Amino acid sequence: MTDSLTFLTTEQRNPETRRLDQMTTLEILTVMNEEDQKVAEAVKRVLPSITTAVEHIVEALKNGGRLFYVGAGTSGRLGILDASECPPTFMVDPDMVQAVMAGGGQAFTQAKENSEDDAAQGEQDLKAKGLTSKDVVVGITASGRTPYPIGALTYADKKKAYTISLSCNQHSEISRKARCPIEVIVGPEVLTGSTRLKSATAHKMVLNMMSTTAMVKLGKVYENLMIDVHASNHKLRERAKSILMECTTATYEEAEQALKEAELQVKPAILMLKRNVSFEQALKLLADHDGQLRKAEERSC
Repeated sequence: MTDSLTFLTTEQRNPETRRLDQMTTLEILTVMNEEDQKVAEAVKRVLPSITTAVEHIVEALKNGGRLFYVGAGTSGRLGILDASECPPTFMVDPDMVQAVMAGGGQAFTQAKENSEDDAAQGEQDLKAKGLTSKDVVVGITASGRTPYPIGALTYADKKKAYTISLSCNQHSEISRKARCPIEVIVGPEVLTGSTRLKSATAHKMVLNMMSTTAMVKLGKVYENLMIDVHASNHKLRERAKSILMECTTATYEEAEQALKEAELQVKPAILMLKRNVSFEQALKLLADHDGQLRKAEERSC
């Protein structure tokens, strides 16, 4: 690995912002907004690669595998953000989607920049998770050269886990370590080298795409409704009732009662209301059809 960063797109100076310190507040905000608009287009260009990644993730999760996000600094924090939202949004076990971050959990709130240089620790942290060939590992690094996620992907490949890389530079080192490399080229940052800006935005978009699409394919969504939402507080219980009323002809009171009988599980409650079956019958129908509500509906007709 060369020590020079100057050849990386993410380290180049953006010609649109060379006067950044002389701009008015509105001018700074305007140029940032204009640069951010380039991110979605950059993500659009790599949709085929994201598709491949998602299809492998879905297959792995269906077969008892897990999804690991591995990164350092901002990349690690983005992994934690996405992974931590999966249990409340889709009622999955916290082990299904996990984040592994250089420096450990404390690094989420307090930067430990030197921890990213330890490739061996990336391997050790995945070893501690009991990584197997059933799992999928996503190595996240804007530069594409960060040792920690590279070490993790190298180890994942040895374990025959499916490997995905997510970077913002072409022909990056981490891409050579992945079976599915994703390079989102967003161009130079507004603030030179500050990859918490466009690069991080691109990576958050891709991680959101991966997890959300995978959960849709796993039957966690009906139409565009989160039918496996974990109704753990007042807001989410009200959302659950609203979903029941959207999907059925139930009144608020009927939805509330069905949700109670279904132990706050929206998916079986929908079947109970639409097909007039018991909670136990609804659970069996879902189990017989891999948790897919549409298939269970058709079978119960």
